Amino acid sequence: MEKGYLSLVLHAHLPYVRHPEYKSFLEEDWLFEAITETYIPLIRAFQRLTDDGVDFRMTLSLSPPLVAMLQDPLLQERYIGHISRLIELTEKEMDRNRAEPRLRVLAGMYHDLFSDCKRAFTEDYGLDLVQAFRTFRDAGKLDLVTCGATHGYLPLMEQFPGAVRAQIQLAVESHTRALGSAPAGIWLPECGYFPGVDAYLAEAGIRYTFVDTHGVLNAVPKPKYGPYSPIVTPAGVAVFGRDFESSKQVWSSKEGYPGDPHYRDFYKDYSYELDAEYIRPYLGHDGIRKALGLKFYRITGETDDKELYEPEVARQRVIEHAANFVFNREHQIEHLHDVIGKKPIVVAPYDAELFGHWWFEGPLWLEAFFRKVYEVQGSVRTCTPMDYMEREGPFQTARPFHSSWGYKGYSEVWLNTSNHYVYPHLHRAAGRMTELAKAHPHAEGLRLRALNQAARELLLAQASDWAFIIKTGTMAEYAHKRTRAHIARFTRLYEDIRNNRVEEEFLHEIEWRDRIFQWLDYRIYAEDGPPALPEAAEEMTA
Repeated sequence: MEKGYLSLVLHAHLPYVRHPEYKSFLEEDWLFEAITETYIPLIRAFQRLTDDGVDFRMTLSLSPPLVAMLQDPLLQERYIGHISRLIELTEKEMDRNRAEPRLRVLAGMYHDLFSDCKRAFTEDYGLDLVQAFRTFRDAGKLDLVTCGATHGYLPLMEQFPGAVRAQIQLAVESHTRALGSAPAGIWLPECGYFPGVDAYLAEAGIRYTFVDTHGVLNAVPKPKYGPYSPIVTPAGVAVFGRDFESSKQVWSSKEGYPGDPHYRDFYKDYSYELDAEYIRPYLGHDGIRKALGLKFYRITGETDDKELYEPEVARQRVIEHAANFVFNREHQIEHLHDVIGKKPIVVAPYDAELFGHWWFEGPLWLEAFFRKVYEVQGSVRTCTPMDYMEREGPFQTARPFHSSWGYKGYSEVWLNTSNHYVYPHLHRAAGRMTELAKAHPHAEGLRLRALNQAARELLLAQASDWAFIIKTGTMAEYAHKRTRAHIARFTRLYEDIRNNRVEEEFLHEIEWRDRIFQWLDYRIYAEDGPPALPEAAEEMTA
């Protein structure tokens, strides 16, 4: 008999990167790498579990930008070209390393991976991985939830209700259109919570969300069960807090499983050791050298002299680490059950791209974990937040605290001296978008197109990814350019609409480039006040 529940939550998101104006574009590789190393391996793992009759439950958020890219014909076509070139390269490497058995085995490993990904993408899933995930939702294994429309960081939009509402309601509509039904839950971008955002969530039909640990621990009044049971906000939305212990065990590269010296090293790419002319056909049209995902080395330790990766050893470590994680959660949940006097829920959220992309063995570990839980049938049962709400309610009413995840937990990653300059521009644009929506309630023709495109440009500028990338300093110039470009396009459209001089050629070009949310209706920005809270919050029941 279980004594509590473990809820694994993977947040799948990438910024909207699509550049039809170029034959190839470096940052589009972010999507291609994630498809190859994370999304298809996760789908394959879910399928093996299903085929073997292993019951499992977990939650996966699919952000609207990711959904849009996965279903975009241009990017689908480019992915096929990308993976086909890698298959050709690994075939050459297998032949070239005939006298080096260990290198040939590793080249063969990647050849098998890339070939399987192409077969899965083109044959098994008909180019649409979103629908592949949907099959597991329909089978009752996955609870698929949404995110902000463009992953906009909501606490820094609080003074612009139209912008907050658009991020949430467009996300719900995007999810509903792509997956056939509205999401019950939402992953707040960067776990960014501000008091009052729950009213927007309730208005959009959202029943639950997540915050970092301190967002629940500092709630008012103090939660009786800490982060091990959800609290219900004044608007009636259930809020689940992250469990620090289980998260760190998987997330940390130093103290967690991904740092094991036998696992594949992410940073050392074998393609940099190959001759420049030999590798040129597999680079972009500009020929600039880049990582190609051929990582032949294991972590080894803090040394540049890395040892070759040994797949069989790594797979054995996966089984050991999965068993260790189950053992630790059993003891944690048994202890919590005895202390708090009810069945707790331990919520363990991670970026989905950790599994496979950063931690190559991650999808196999996830599969091994579910198999171990199913085999043990002990104190822990896996569940989704909705499962827990239906089984264990009612829950305490409390107001979560303003919070985020990331460094220090209070927005500092997304507002600091490196990126603070963007917010006056974002705020001005948000106010102007509301102004336009109110001034033109019945636009038609060219003006209608311009207003809808202005909303798209604002949404794309608001993506929290740009501020994050600027802060970390990785690909920062691209993030600066994207922010400036979207604000500039929005500003020109704003001036053109106000002065009744919209240029169709300019509008057509940016519609061609920035195609997200083709169904968008700009009028969502016309409603400018926050939703009204109920007079009194009621306890949530099943």
